[in-house]
Amino acid sequence: MDEIYYELTVNPSSHRELFADFLADTLPVGFEETDTGFIVRSEDDLSTLQWGLEQFAEALQKALGSSIDVEMTLEKKRTEDWVRAYQESVTPVEVAPFYVHPTWSDPHPELVNIVLDPALAFGTGHHPTTASCLEAVGRFVEPGDDVIDVGCGSGILSIAACKLGANVDACDTDPVSVGNTLENCELNDVDLRHIWEGSAAQATATYDVVIANIVADVLVFIADELKKLLRPGGRLILSGILDKYEAKIVEAYADMDVAERIAKEEWVTLVVTPKG
Repeated sequence: MDEIYYELTVNPSSHRELFADFLADTLPVGFEETDTGFIVRSEDDLSTLQWGLEQFAEALQKALGSSIDVEMTLEKKRTEDWVRAYQESVTPVEVAPFYVHPTWSDPHPELVNIVLDPALAFGTGHHPTTASCLEAVGRFVEPGDDVIDVGCGSGILSIAACKLGANVDACDTDPVSVGNTLENCELNDVDLRHIWEGSAAQATATYDVVIANIVADVLVFIADELKKLLRPGGRLILSGILDKYEAKIVEAYADMDVAERIAKEEWVTLVVTPKG
């Protein structure tokens, strides 16, 4: 490992979710999400990324017709400080009844512990959409329920459901996510009933709870697939929804009742059930 590394701090004045998407699509490594923006660390010089972010901000301003300021600071640091800073930055997250923590911190003596060593803010409980979805899982998944996690990502929601005593299937169209889910299940000493690379349309069973923490457009696109997976009286947990797109989701699932709405910052999780 090199003795030095580069750290790029990025603080956009608005549209943080779009900058997060840009970084996720651009970087081969993870990044840290802070209260005001993002921190990217790499052994490679990040000057090109800084330039790319400047160009991205300019393009966004033209497309949206509004001013977007981006404060960026590029520093060179010692690698030993990187490891320490990383571990200090990854704090446990408490979303009752769950306690999500990295391997280097102690479990909670009273809550349901989930162990994850995160590479990204998404899928660790730190991001509002994951936290609100975890809250819904904690409230609506019962022991013995048959559950499917559609778009399992890191596997955090699958693990949460398993730890509540559910029988869990999971799927993701990304093979890396399937691998991450299996690794994290092993880390947490839980077993999935089935997991596959592919879509929810490949499922051959129906479920008491269907979890889909994706993005609004995909939730609209696969609405019929998700509804077919649900048993009578079942619960469909929809997450990854920016509040400005909530109306599109409500319209796509208009044949269902909204049993619960959980909002955190600009993100919304909806729990819907079949009418009647």
